[in-house]
Amino acid sequence: MPQTLKTKVLVVGGGPGGYVAAIRAAQLGLQTVLVEAERLGGTCLIRGCIPSKALIHAASLYAEMAETAASGRFGIHLKSKPQLDFAETLEWKEGVVDKLNAGVAGLLKRGKVTVLSGWATFTDAKTCTVACAEGPIEVTAEHVILATGSVPVELPALPFGGSVISSTEALALSQLPKRLVVVGAGYIGLELGIAYAKLGSEVSIVELQDRILPLYDSKLVEPVRRWLDRNGVTLHLGARALGHDGNALAIETAGGERLSLPADRVLVTVGRRPNTRGWGLEATGVAMNGPFVKVDDRCATSTTNVWAIGDLVGEPMLAHKASAQGELVAEIIAGARRRFDPIAVAAVCFTEPEIVSVGIGPDEAPGGVELVTGQFPFQANGRALSMDAGADGGFVRVVARKSDHRILGIQAVGRHVSELSAQFATLMEMGAVLEDVAGVIHVHPTLSEAVHESALKALGYAIHI
Repeated sequence: MPQTLKTKVLVVGGGPGGYVAAIRAAQLGLQTVLVEAERLGGTCLIRGCIPSKALIHAASLYAEMAETAASGRFGIHLKSKPQLDFAETLEWKEGVVDKLNAGVAGLLKRGKVTVLSGWATFTDAKTCTVACAEGPIEVTAEHVILATGSVPVELPALPFGGSVISSTEALALSQLPKRLVVVGAGYIGLELGIAYAKLGSEVSIVELQDRILPLYDSKLVEPVRRWLDRNGVTLHLGARALGHDGNALAIETAGGERLSLPADRVLVTVGRRPNTRGWGLEATGVAMNGPFVKVDDRCATSTTNVWAIGDLVGEPMLAHKASAQGELVAEIIAGARRRFDPIAVAAVCFTEPEIVSVGIGPDEAPGGVELVTGQFPFQANGRALSMDAGADGGFVRVVARKSDHRILGIQAVGRHVSELSAQFATLMEMGAVLEDVAGVIHVHPTLSEAVHESALKALGYAIHI
């Protein structure tokens, strides 16, 4: 007979949605059990956002040193090229992951959340059996929060295994691939492809559509496209991957030509799907919305007191959205009246250069709405120039409704612009108008001055261009 455990709240999944939900529930005095089959932190912390950004940082540092060795920069010269010990790079990356994983475990322990390590299988909407190392534990709860996240999508012609890898394996390779082909030119594929190109891999990218980063407009994407061209990353757009024989990837181009691309590794990054398989979702009785769990604006499913958050419930599949939903659901269970109704959720591509976008672009006006746009280049920003970040075509752009100047979207492309994302989201959520941004004194010298100048540009009186 399995050990039994009863609780007020059961959270299944220890990623950025699940662990935040569990901590907030415990803060509100609710007895909480969290079940995680692998390591606390989920995809984002263990095999996604955090390790990829660590690898990107190390790759950028290496590339800058290599460039300095080749031609000197800022009066700095190196007598020889930097030496890359890829195993040490991965060891450092794993150290970052381990530190954050331990931090999450500590937060849950301090909050008195009971953590069960094992695979949960539901037998009904409020009961699951957790296959723990010490034996099965049956958990029954009054409220269940489903936070099982998502997994990479594989292509029928390129099933994962051997030389064909997902982003998970790409972040844990034992050695640097000499020739890497990336299938899929979305943000995951480009982030990792660019990182490996900086580290010295010969990188090719295959994309079925006729452009990279198809969710972003061409002006935002162009600086990234130029970086790829300058750094020898080969693009095959409008091309279909046919299969990999262990040595090369066969593709068919838009014109019908068949090519063979030499590849030690083929990284497939064509999307992610909600993790709905293998843990008894059908036993919960929840309604579905296509591949996703259907929820209302409180993250409530069709089954009473069963909630779902994060990647499981649909786009955008972003860690910060999952965390916000987890906090919201915990507060609703504790008696608060809340709705998940953000004005917009900002997204960042950690490409070279970085891209930030929130709200609508200049070509996405709702019916009958006339827009006004202001754009300011980083080549006219003192801080960007002082960091050698003004020559890559980067800019900040604000999109507003012409009738009342209400900001409907903000985008940026350039080095380090990810750090502007919080300001962009805040302006959107607070319902700011152009005059609000124009009236805020922005610190000099910072990249944020470009936000100020873009608003001034939209109002018709930019100062520095």
